[in-house]
Amino acid sequence: MPAPLIGLTTYREEAAWGVWRQRADLLPTQYAAAVEATGGVPVLLPPVGQAGAADVVVARLDGLVISGGADVDPDRYGEEPHPRTAGWRPDRDAWEAALLDAADATGLPVLGVCRGMQVMAVHAGGALEQHVPDLVDHQQHSPGGDEFGAIEVTTVPGTRVSGLVGDRLSVNCHHHQSVRTHPGFDAVAHAADGTLEAMEAPGERFCLGVQWHPETAADVGLLAGLVRAAAAYAAQR
Repeated sequence: MPAPLIGLTTYREEAAWGVWRQRADLLPTQYAAAVEATGGVPVLLPPVGQAGAADVVVARLDGLVISGGADVDPDRYGEEPHPRTAGWRPDRDAWEAALLDAADATGLPVLGVCRGMQVMAVHAGGALEQHVPDLVDHQQHSPGGDEFGAIEVTTVPGTRVSGLVGDRLSVNCHHHQSVRTHPGFDAVAHAADGTLEAMEAPGERFCLGVQWHPETAADVGLLAGLVRAAAAYAAQR
């Protein structure tokens, strides 16, 4: 069987390289490198506004990663923005929601990373905590700048996430928001301060989200799990 094709959603931002400074579709290389290292073929998915585009894309994929990035538009879960909520991208929100609609319709394996987990929760009808430090009184989940916070996470025994990463692990986090409610998903990992760090859909389908960044760590068990699920999905088409 050929290696499974894994779609990775991207940023659309002002960027600079060489002599150029202009809007670009981009994603940290670690995502694609981690997919390749675990046996998948990565393909980048920039925001597309064309009707039906998500269905066309998902029909060609074997797995999907909803990547990290800016805050989700609070209007999508019916709330006013917190003073620290900023930078949301309506085009990306809409594109990723459409991809999730198409993925749900076909049973495509999905992994949400950081913002991706939040997008999945909001897509399911849930809501977010807009500024975690208001709840936990520390900045360890997102120390600031381009630094990751080191967070100890405990998983729920018997869950898919626990089977992929173990009962306890130290993870790299960079999020000032978190999932408050998550209809249709089980809470399967928490930080010591109670912050929800992972959720998964019940049943056989690989459909889960984590607040941490597995693409940055030597242990890419979550991405390896996605690639295995994507290979099985491709074989059953």
